[in-house]
Amino acid sequence: MPARPLRVGRSRTGLGLFATKPFKKKAYVATYRGPLIANAEAEARERRGSRYLFELNSRWTIDGSSRWNLARYANHSCRPNAEAVERKRKIVLIARRAIKPGEEITYDYGKDYFDAFIKKSGCRCDKCREKRAARRQQLQRAARRRKTRRK
Repeated sequence: MPARPLRVGRSRTGLGLFATKPFKKKAYVATYRGPLIANAEAEARERRGSRYLFELNSRWTIDGSSRWNLARYANHSCRPNAEAVERKRKIVLIARRAIKPGEEITYDYGKDYFDAFIKKSGCRCDKCREKRAARRQQLQRAARRRKTRRK
């Protein structure tokens, strides 16, 4: 059994966080770490391009941009296997279901982040990839049917 329960590695969307040991449903996975900053400062950093900001409440945000913050590598998914939960002014990732070794840790980033950063280029999570592939196949079948009717 590996000493560390998580590893950072290549995923379809860049770098991702992967389990190296199994996690049971509702088990602690990782903590989103970084300094607490005021929301006004967080908005200024966001305008400058910072993406690792996790808003705790109406006053505070966690700046998780440091590389030692392993939870920053957990990618977005529309069908996640973990969820972000606030505990004592900290954000922890909790398993929504059993997670197998080698599986990528994902959680839903929320509507605001999705609209600001992901929507423009399109979501690349597995669920959305499957939906796009199914839609493409459906369009191809319809085009073939139209083509055979014309002959």
